[in-house]
Amino acid sequence: MERIVRAVTAIVGVVVELEGEKTAELVMVRVPRALPRIIRFSKSQDGADFAFLGGIIRHHVHTLVNDAKVKGAHLFRVTRNSNLYYEEEEAHNLLNTIEAELRNANRGAAVRLEVQEDCPPHLVKQLQELFVLEDEDVYRCPPPLNLLRLMPLCFEIDRPDLRDKNFTPNVVVASDGDTDIFHSVRRGDILLHHPYDSFQTVVDLITQAASDPAVLAIKQTLYRTSSDSPLVHALIVAAQNGKQVTVIIELKARFDEAANIHWAKALEEAGVHVVYGIPGLKTHVKAILVARREGNRVREYVHIGTGNYNPKTARLYTDLGLFTADPDIGADVAEMFNFLTGYGRPAVYRKVLVSPTTMRDRFIGEIERTVAAHEAGEEARIALKMNSLVDAGCIRALYAASQAGVRIDLNVRGICCLRPGVEGISDNIRVVSIVGRFLEHSRVYSFQRGEETRVLMGSADIMPRNLDSRVELVAPVEDPELRAEMLDVLERCFADDENSWELGSDGLWTRNTPGEGGGRSVQRELRELYAARAAEQLAAATGDLREAAA
Repeated sequence: MERIVRAVTAIVGVVVELEGEKTAELVMVRVPRALPRIIRFSKSQDGADFAFLGGIIRHHVHTLVNDAKVKGAHLFRVTRNSNLYYEEEEAHNLLNTIEAELRNANRGAAVRLEVQEDCPPHLVKQLQELFVLEDEDVYRCPPPLNLLRLMPLCFEIDRPDLRDKNFTPNVVVASDGDTDIFHSVRRGDILLHHPYDSFQTVVDLITQAASDPAVLAIKQTLYRTSSDSPLVHALIVAAQNGKQVTVIIELKARFDEAANIHWAKALEEAGVHVVYGIPGLKTHVKAILVARREGNRVREYVHIGTGNYNPKTARLYTDLGLFTADPDIGADVAEMFNFLTGYGRPAVYRKVLVSPTTMRDRFIGEIERTVAAHEAGEEARIALKMNSLVDAGCIRALYAASQAGVRIDLNVRGICCLRPGVEGISDNIRVVSIVGRFLEHSRVYSFQRGEETRVLMGSADIMPRNLDSRVELVAPVEDPELRAEMLDVLERCFADDENSWELGSDGLWTRNTPGEGGGRSVQRELRELYAARAAEQLAAATGDLREAAA
């Protein structure tokens, strides 16, 4: 059963004192959804003036109540519990079931009341009674109640000095200028690092596959994508061109249910085989498989990502994507798709880790093998990067590794239930979090054991929901150069002292500060590194063109 919480539109609460009456009457005025929340009302050479729509309504609210005397007007905001209730095993058609539930999604009970800090107690009490809320559900906040409403100012105010400099992602091309992505992947694995590398290469994979006569089938998972997704359009073209196209769409992706229903219908109309995943599990894995006839064999090309197939968030989130034609990984991903489409049972995978069947045990196994290497006198270290670290079993294994003397460095952007630096328990564990221009979203897991360093990447965080109730995939990166590149990114994260925070043994985060010699920022360094790489590629390509012309 799914449970989703959404916020309703802000509401203006107005206390109106009627002439001849001894008590105040509560009148509510809804802020119209169609109107912008911030209104520009003047502009000069020195800048522009803006006002919140809620403030304008408060100022003119007396015009709405005729001759009644307005005693006060106070903004408040209600969050409703918009549940999607359905039992998957009872739903014969999941798409129709969720679509019907979405129509009722904004009618749920109130779960939180936010009021301006100057709102009178008696008005707050009336609102509590109206929305059936307890005292602990009330939050007094300084205005504005919803800071997200300030976002439009980023586009309205002309202050280049306050903006990040424009950044153009690097378009990954082969060293010899080859535009055939299949040929490039056959020569060796390719690693994309978004947003420093352009997401266009992923789009090009599907676009080329859609028109390539040698391509037999395309399979892809979709968890979240953009409203104008070029990937979906390319999949539709592929189906129209006679390819066997299978798409696993997760209809239960929180807040994207409506968009995913839209794409599911569009794909089905084009002849795509659309599957909604396994009952009781969310399909969170990010993978593409292209089956291509080459001579007397069929070769499988795979893309495995840490982030959603969304060109817009690929410019805002740091994510990794691996292109490979490794036959074992190709066979593993093919079997995973067979499982998701109901044509196979969970497999014993050759190289990849898949939840909910194998991932937790494999993670713990990697930790324990690293401990064994340390105890055998080998150099050993664990370095992990993820969004959240919550799973108790994996945390216990990391504590045990620390107590055995293994150095452990963790880059956790969000929730971290592990406490580093606790004497006798986690002395050898360090936890940092990077909060910068881009949202750190990639997942990288590395285990150094002597001369061997095993590096994995994929869609899963170390959380019970990822390991137990979602289909996730994590794959090894075996190319030495790509592995070194990912380890370099990890080291830059741990060296960052401009945008990093460090978790203490008391559970509190402290922001790191640059030393006297100047600070380090992993995101700035990677922007510069990838810009230089793009310049080198452009220079090389220009030189090749000149040589060809000569």
